[in-house]
Amino acid sequence: MRSLVLLLAVLALGGCMNVSDMAEGTRYHMSDAGLLDHSDSRRVNNLRIQPDSFIYIAQGAFAPPGSAYPRPNVVAEEAFNGFIEYFPMVRRARAPEGLDQAMGEARAAGAHYLLYTRFAKADDRIGNSDEWLDQEYVDRLGIDSGVIQIMLIETSTQYLIDTARIKSRGGLLTFHDNKPQDLIGPPLEQYARSLIGLSDQ
Repeated sequence: MRSLVLLLAVLALGGCMNVSDMAEGTRYHMSDAGLLDHSDSRRVNNLRIQPDSFIYIAQGAFAPPGSAYPRPNVVAEEAFNGFIEYFPMVRRARAPEGLDQAMGEARAAGAHYLLYTRFAKADDRIGNSDEWLDQEYVDRLGIDSGVIQIMLIETSTQYLIDTARIKSRGGLLTFHDNKPQDLIGPPLEQYARSLIGLSDQ
């Protein structure tokens, strides 16, 4: 009897939504519960820009406090990977640089916007046996986390169009061998989608 009720419930749910919606809902709830990677993005403005906008991406040389040492230009690299699908005219600085230098290079390239990023915080917890051998502190076991800060600046006026703060954390099922920089790709792509008005789904 119990299996019949369960089968009827599954069929009823299946009639209400498609499989991709069910999978996305499950992924959302598992990430919100801390089982999968999760990110929280806060934008100051909710404006949109044109998909044919030319965006120059750079990262500041600021090193996040703590014991984590992300690759120096990893935020710019991951932002480029997330933006290239939605903004065909995008270019990235090869190395971290100051805001004035990045603005100068963006203007010289003819970019409409400068996307200036930095890794504000990174906490690399013990997630595999090698890291355990290096640290051997029980209080360092756990899931990685990090905070990314973003400024979107119009190059012609130097007007600050938007700022965003992205807070990411790993999940209990995905923390093995992860680093804080491994968490930033999906939320940066989500930010690119939000700039042209696409939903998160």
